[in-house]
Amino acid sequence: MTVPQRVLDIMHSPGIYFCDDPEMDAAQKEQLNLLYDFNATRPGDPKRREIMERLFGEVGEDVYLEPPVHANWGIGTHFGSHTYANFNLTLVDDGEIFIGDHTMIGPNVTLTTTGHPIRPDLRERVAQFSEPIRIGRNVWIGANVTVLPGVTIGDNAVVGACSLVTRDVPADCVAVGTPARVVREIDAHDREYYWRDRRIPEGL
Repeated sequence: MTVPQRVLDIMHSPGIYFCDDPEMDAAQKEQLNLLYDFNATRPGDPKRREIMERLFGEVGEDVYLEPPVHANWGIGTHFGSHTYANFNLTLVDDGEIFIGDHTMIGPNVTLTTTGHPIRPDLRERVAQFSEPIRIGRNVWIGANVTVLPGVTIGDNAVVGACSLVTRDVPADCVAVGTPARVVREIDAHDREYYWRDRRIPEGL
């Protein structure tokens, strides 16, 4: 069983929906079984790639995910080529998550596309909404970052450790904090120094 298109249409459309659909429940359980199988693989096991291609919406070339990975579905997440995620990546991917080529994700990062209405009677009826997360090319997301629904992070951006990203981050910027704010653009200093006053060796 693959995830039925009807289920994907419900989750990926704007607005409130209710996650008490029996077909949705059955499809999610199958996805979670695939996720379990992925997390149980040994390093270097060729089955990892095969499972990833069945589990996720898209997997580019040379994608490496350090287990364990946690996901609501898997099918909602699209990985570009040459992406890397350290351990404990959490994907609340009822909505879609797009991760660009050459992006690096630190440990304990949470990408959550889904929220619930403030109105308590709707929450009792398991109402939720999902908005996509879009992460550009060559982004670096530091350890323990949380990205909330509907956020876009532009190409080459850096998000500092322990940040809570509630709004879009422009390309070529560094953002940090709770909530995350842009603190500066990536500039000439960054082309010469890799960290604080540590100079990048010539020829690199």
